[in-house]
Amino acid sequence: MEREIDRRVARTRRTLHEALIRLIKRKGYDALTVQEIIDEADIGRATFYAHYRGKDDLLRGGFERLRGELKAARREARQRERDRPLTFSLAMFEHACVYRDVYRAMLGGQGSMIARNEIRRVLAELVKEDLSEVRNDVAVPRELMLQFVVDTFLTALTWCLEKRPKLAPSEINDMFRHLVTRGIGRAIVASGR
Repeated sequence: MEREIDRRVARTRRTLHEALIRLIKRKGYDALTVQEIIDEADIGRATFYAHYRGKDDLLRGGFERLRGELKAARREARQRERDRPLTFSLAMFEHACVYRDVYRAMLGGQGSMIARNEIRRVLAELVKEDLSEVRNDVAVPRELMLQFVVDTFLTALTWCLEKRPKLAPSEINDMFRHLVTRGIGRAIVASGR
């Protein structure tokens, strides 16, 4: 019985996230209301509030799922590319390619500051893990390196989504890596990676 309840909870949450994504693509995030989300999902208000405190909480829940997917993809990439730093990037560009409309809505004019901050938080966590293996023996503080990599990634991703939508994830990843390794390459090389 408990397993059936867990499946229903998962199905309800998935339905709400899918409704949120469809509405973000159509209207943008800031303009959405909880009523529109529950109407789109065909779920009652009490059910919504049994799972989430509001639309921001629903959005954050989606980013938790994203973090899990990206960490799994990064583990696979690390096994393939043992000596390459910043293994998160290709997995993230591939994810953004699959969900191009969602990323465009979140990072573009229709997105909210909450969405941008959540994307930044997920990225910072992934980058921090990758940079933890880099010796910090240069004059650049690790925190500044982290900020540089996250901002460079977001700039490359936004540019790709807006200006070059046909670019393959591997192509934008190569450009991103080129920019970053030119910027913090000495620190990465110094670490022996």
